[in-house]
Amino acid sequence: MRRKESVNLVEVAKAAGVSKTTASDALRNSGRVSERTREHVVAVANRLGYSPNLVARSLRSSSTGTIGLHLPEVLTRSEYYMSFVLGVVDRAAKMDYDVMLITAHNVPSRRFHRVDGVVLGDPLETDTVVRGLLNSSVPVVTCERYTGDAEPAAVVRSDHAGTLDRLLDHLRSAGARDIAFLASSTVTDWGRTLQQTYLRWCERHDMRPRLREMAFGSPTAVMQDNVRALLNADPAVDALVCAPDGSAAAVLPVIRAAGRTIGEDLLLASCVDSTALHHTDPPVTAIDLRPREAGAACAQLLFDILSGEAPEGTVSALPIGLTERRSTRG
Repeated sequence: MRRKESVNLVEVAKAAGVSKTTASDALRNSGRVSERTREHVVAVANRLGYSPNLVARSLRSSSTGTIGLHLPEVLTRSEYYMSFVLGVVDRAAKMDYDVMLITAHNVPSRRFHRVDGVVLGDPLETDTVVRGLLNSSVPVVTCERYTGDAEPAAVVRSDHAGTLDRLLDHLRSAGARDIAFLASSTVTDWGRTLQQTYLRWCERHDMRPRLREMAFGSPTAVMQDNVRALLNADPAVDALVCAPDGSAAAVLPVIRAAGRTIGEDLLLASCVDSTALHHTDPPVTAIDLRPREAGAACAQLLFDILSGEAPEGTVSALPIGLTERRSTRG
């Protein structure tokens, strides 16, 4: 018989006839895996002599038992980022790891020996902490690509362009002909991708783009002022897509004060879903970015890099979706 140490997750997945992700979720009893599949994968793992905690134990034997997490400080109140944090912490706990929050105050290189690797949530090109981490000796996994001149060890990405195309097509099918876009800054891959996608979509459909860019982390008052100016300058606007997290809910009073009826003469949608958008009147159509799953996927990919289960340079895809609600009924 082969020794336990020689059996890795890839071999278990191959023997069970499933993907590595499915095998990992089955052995950790997480993710969307049926009970029948889970039992099959566990049985195969037992037959091969693989333990789902073997990787964690081997990591801990020569490591700090801690991974780092860095987020843009301007968005720590964001529901998206808090859900992302919970996803990272959940997955780390399953691997018997702690999570250390890395800020601008504790990023000097002397502290890198205290973590085995780092997760970066939506890294800003202008963030000096991000650049320092990417140039450090520890492996870094990012949620979305870094647009600067450094490369992470691995990336978790979603199809933001395709999903925004679906949203814009949905608005057009609901009757919108003058779609405005409250955009996030291009200092992140996500913000840049959304702006480029919107402009290309307008060009394909022979529509004049109406784009207002927000600095990353802009306060509510700035978002409201921009939408107020947009509606005053161009009354023909019949749909508004809001990119910054929280902006769709923030501009509701401005839209109503302008005498517009959401879901009728003005369709409203958000590029980031949130609990608040479920309960507005009317509920707001939004893109579900699955932040908790994104955090867990980044942490898992980091552990796979550390254990050798995944090579550096891996790009992992995270599915996202569009949730249509009454704000875009038309």
